[in-house]
Amino acid sequence: MKPTDLIELYVYEVTRRLPERNRDDIALELRSTIEDMLPEEPSEAEVKEALTQLGDPAVLAAQYRDQPAHLIGPRFYDTYVQVLKMVVPVVVVITFLSLIANQIITYSGEVVPADAAASLLSKAIEVVLGAGVQTVFWITLAFVILERTGTGKELPLNGKFKAWTPDDLKDTRYVPAKKVIKKSEVFANLMWTAIWGSVYFNADRLIGVYEPGRFGIEMTTPVFNQEVLVAYWPFVVLILALDVILAIYKWIVSQWTVPIAFLNVANHVLSLVVFAAMISNADLLSSGFTAKMEDIFGPELSGVSGFSSGWIMWLALFAYMLAAVLDSYQGFRKANLTQPAK
Repeated sequence: MKPTDLIELYVYEVTRRLPERNRDDIALELRSTIEDMLPEEPSEAEVKEALTQLGDPAVLAAQYRDQPAHLIGPRFYDTYVQVLKMVVPVVVVITFLSLIANQIITYSGEVVPADAAASLLSKAIEVVLGAGVQTVFWITLAFVILERTGTGKELPLNGKFKAWTPDDLKDTRYVPAKKVIKKSEVFANLMWTAIWGSVYFNADRLIGVYEPGRFGIEMTTPVFNQEVLVAYWPFVVLILALDVILAIYKWIVSQWTVPIAFLNVANHVLSLVVFAAMISNADLLSSGFTAKMEDIFGPELSGVSGFSSGWIMWLALFAYMLAAVLDSYQGFRKANLTQPAK
């Protein structure tokens, strides 16, 4: 590795821990400081010596922050933040998805979907917030105890549980901002997977024509023939599994790569094939829904008798196909991003 590469990796390791608005200025200042510590043509050993004097990038970043951490000191702070970022979202996602799946599966149809959704949202905020707060509390307590009872406080704790050296920079990989996969994106993907999967297996109780009844607005006619819809369950379960695998893979890697892009394409292709097979089935829509459409619009409405393969559903397939193509292209574009030239 070139000496200049070590310097850039060190600067990157420091600035990635800082607020984005300050990164450029601090990077410029830090490069200038390192250059002042080195001769005109420094060797790798001289660069390592200079970086060793500057110390662990996590500790140096803590010194640059406007508000230094006092509850968790520099030795543990970077690891503490990383554990929070890793554990808290997992707990929140699992709690939220479990709540959604349970509410949808146990939905009896006696409550108007709008009221059920409002109740779910209120309960989700309470449960998820409680789980998140408890997780943060116990992690923080564990690190406070660890810092105040641990030994070797002069050594900062990193992922390898040993003192930092310039050789650790060789394991650093620069990740462009546009290539990073945010945890919020993974959370949204998992949430959507849980919602549409639960709705698919309960479509006859959730998707239909709602009319006034004795107990308020009630669903009188399901849109889909549930037996026909569920006949595709092995393929739907495979799509759900791919969704979850892709989300977990994104969570672990945290950046777009070519394998992730290919897995994303495979998921889209399978979804398109299954969707096309479903809407090509003439029995997909329930006979009651077809009859109600004829009552509302008249039998002369073009395509009602074959509504399941009508233009609306094919338009929906085309829209999804277009979105899938754009998403697949963006995936490969982000996967091929590299470090900009200095």
